[in-house]
Amino acid sequence: MIRYIIRRLLMMIPVILGISFIIFAIMDLTPGDPARMVLGEGATQEAVARKREEMGLDDPFLMRYGRFVTDALRGEFPDSYVTNEPVNQEVLTRFPTTLKLAFLGISLSVIVGVSVGIISAVRQYSILDSVSMIAALLLTSIPAFWMGLMLILVFSLKWDLLPATGIDTWKHFILPAVAVAINTMASLIRLTRSSMLEVIRADYIRTARAKGATEFQVVFRHALRNALLPVVTQIGINFGLQLGGAIVIEQVFAIPGLGTLMINSVRSKDTPMVMMSITFVAVAAGLVNLAVDILYTFIDPRVKSSYVKS
Repeated sequence: MIRYIIRRLLMMIPVILGISFIIFAIMDLTPGDPARMVLGEGATQEAVARKREEMGLDDPFLMRYGRFVTDALRGEFPDSYVTNEPVNQEVLTRFPTTLKLAFLGISLSVIVGVSVGIISAVRQYSILDSVSMIAALLLTSIPAFWMGLMLILVFSLKWDLLPATGIDTWKHFILPAVAVAINTMASLIRLTRSSMLEVIRADYIRTARAKGATEFQVVFRHALRNALLPVVTQIGINFGLQLGGAIVIEQVFAIPGLGTLMINSVRSKDTPMVMMSITFVAVAAGLVNLAVDILYTFIDPRVKSSYVKS
């Protein structure tokens, strides 16, 4: 298991380097001069040239990228073009807010999505099953930003029950968490239902019923554990997506998280901040996927034996 974890961590290195190279190239090729954005449109050409030299923008592309990677490996992160502060400080300050929003969203998705999926599978073709499948289809089709706006209109403006913007109290996270969770919740309902239906029809489930096992034991002890692997995979993937996908929701609810920071940094062509933000999210998503793979060993012992052999 230790060798497997080390191998997975080493495999993340080329992935992170590839992501950072692509983002650096995109930021370099997009229109706009960071030096002029920092100084303003009224700055003279001489002042802009001096600023570009000070920021190292006149160096070749590969030299600038290599300098960024080398400094990052040494733990020396560049300063933001806009704030002149180390980019790691701003990212570490904003990330807990995004992490909290993603965690609340995925928790709500798991609680509702898995529960409804199990009930739909156990009571297949019932009214509850039909309603849940229709609701899942509708929720999958609704964009997260539109859902966020509708939640604000109903619960904040019309009924005045919950705040619309900010993160001052726990109530401020309710509407954003629901908006983030909607699409994941719908996919988990459908995936859990289909996975449970496949397992429930297996021969060992009929054998368990023939031996006198109660319906609760059949569903939660025998069927659910074997149906969880694809569900856990989907949860891990969606949690990683929500770390980066909360950008739109943070904009809708004016949440000062990592997504808002990335959007503002892209607009101001603050390459160091964009690089640090996206690389940080990529590393976090990779670690989440690794944690999901390790979680497999506690769900299915056969997976653990394959890790031990490897």
